[in-house]
Amino acid sequence: MCLSVVVDRGRGSTTTNALEIVKELHGVEDVNAVFHALTHFLDEKKVEVYNVGSLDRVDVRRVAEIITEEMGLQNVVFGFTGGVDGGRGWKENVKTMRLSVERLGSLGWKPVLTSEEAIRRGCGEILCALKG
Repeated sequence: MCLSVVVDRGRGSTTTNALEIVKELHGVEDVNAVFHALTHFLDEKKVEVYNVGSLDRVDVRRVAEIITEEMGLQNVVFGFTGGVDGGRGWKENVKTMRLSVERLGSLGWKPVLTSEEAIRRGCGEILCALKG
């Protein structure tokens, strides 16, 4: 059996347009989705491909705002370069993440957290780890 799961891990960039749209999941949900898909195909010998992602989207400016909120920073000024090719963060990047997770959803999987909740939780975990 070969199961390929395309993990939609949209990433903001310091050289991006504020209007770039990403979809975020908490890492635990990525792993959960893979195992959920695997349980449906343990006895079958076929290839299945699923997109793993959130059901919503968040723009890069909001990602930056969430991170500064979680860090307790105030009066932060964001600067955006405008990106390349009409707002992409870098040449190969997409401006708006549009991967559908409906196929994996048809197996009964759905993310628990929204994109904002996943960003907030991940940021909090990183800050906690950095504090020791």
